[in-house]
Formats: sequence, structure tokens, C-alpha cells
Amino acid sequence: MAIETLQTLSYSDGSKGWPSFYTYYPDYMIGMNSFFYSFKGGNLFRHNTNTLRNNYYGVQGISTITSVFNPKPTLDIKLFKTLSLESDDSWAVTNLSTDLNNGSMASAYFERKEGEWFTFIRSNANTVNWNFRSANGLGSATAVTGAAVATVITFTEPLGSILSIGDAIYAKTNPELVGIITSMTATTITVDASDPAAYIPVQGDFIVSYKNSVAESHGVLGYYMEFTLTNSNTSPVELFSVGSDIMKSYP
Repeated sequence: MAIETLQTLSYSDGSKGWPSFYTYYPDYMIGMNSFFYSFKGGNLFRHNTNTLRNNYYGVQGISTITSVFNPKPTLDIKLFKTLSLESDDSWAVTNLSTDLNNGSMASAYFERKEGEWFTFIRSNANTVNWNFRSANGLGSATAVTGAAVATVITFTEPLGSILSIGDAIYAKTNPELVGIITSMTATTITVDASDPAAYIPVQGDFIVSYKNSVAESHGVLGYYMEFTLTNSNTSPVELFSVGSDIMKSYP
């Protein structure tokens, strides 16, 4: 069954179109004496004057903006490295997607630099793409011992410096998550596999490590990048422009 969602659309004479959607739904609206008024449930409201923002008719909401970067469409695969906001406060990026990747950034990721809010674009947490350099094959397990909370996986050859504590460990040909590395030696890793959904490897399983998808992010690839910004502030916030450092990808 389809669920009907009521929205208010605004028309712009300058653009000759409908540029904005609003989640509040008044009974009637009118502009008068440089103010915007609406009626709801027999009550009169004047907009953009109260100190409590993102609040309409007693219901607290959020501000949401969706837009897209699309330079040289279909010609080059781009690497979108950063996102910058010309705003008086940071916003959260609740969705960021290209035709190849996805990501998101909490508002705390943004840092104030030279009057703008700036962040490197990050992949979503727990995102796994086996084509990325974050994935590394370690070899077949020669022994698996210990309790689930401290599963010790032993290898014949030294592991080298490719691993770090905090990396995720997967096993089998169709990789299943084992857990997170908590300690290691030259030829062993200790993994916390206490999650009930964790796969406990056996001798002979091929083991793969995967770096933290947020920490190891290098931007997102694609022909275009669509992003959604959200802000739940109850005080006034202005957003003037959104920018991104974009470069051609050279595979």
C-alpha cells in the first residue's frame, strides 16, 4: 500500500520552476508587508522570525538539501576528494553517492578552515569492496586456536608490516567476517570473534584482512556525485555554497 506524503512546493518567478520542497503543510499561505504568513488549524503563523528554527506548527524537524556535482558528464571518471561548505555552521552528509561508490560524513568530521567547513570524503563504515587496496590476502591458516574472544590464527610465513591492530579479518573463498585484530606477532594474529554472527575459521581457510573503511577512505569515484546535507539546529544557520576538490581518475 502506498503511503501518501504531503509536501509544500515553492515556485520561483526568476527560475520559472519549482526549486524547493517543504515538509510542513499549511492550510493557506500569503506574503504581506515583507513577511511570509501561513495558517494551520485556524492559527496564524509568521515565518522566519522565531528563535526556534526547524520548528513548524510545534513539530521539530530538520533542514535537508540534496544536490549534485556533475562536471564533464560521462566523459571522465572523477575522484571526488573533499567537501567544503561556505556556511556559518557544519552540516551532516547523510548520503553521498556516485554511480560507483557510497559514503557519508557526520557533522563532527568537518573542520573550520579559512572561514569554510572542510572535510575529506569518507566511505561508509563497514563498507567492503574487494577491488580496493584496503583488502589484502594473508594466506591459508595453518592452525586456529583459543576462545572466540581471542581466536589465534597461525600462518606459515611472516605477515610483514601490512597488518594493523583494528583491521577486520575475513575467511573462506566467499569471505565471511571473523572479527577485529586485537594483537599480533610475526606469524599469528589474535582476533575478537565473539560476535554471535562471526565465522570461526578452521585450518586451511584462506584469510583476508580489510582496513577500516572510514580511516582508509581516499574519496569516491564516479561520473557524478550526489549528496544530501542535513541540519537539525534550532538556531539560524545559513548555507551559501558547497564545493569539492575533483580530479580525473587514472586507473
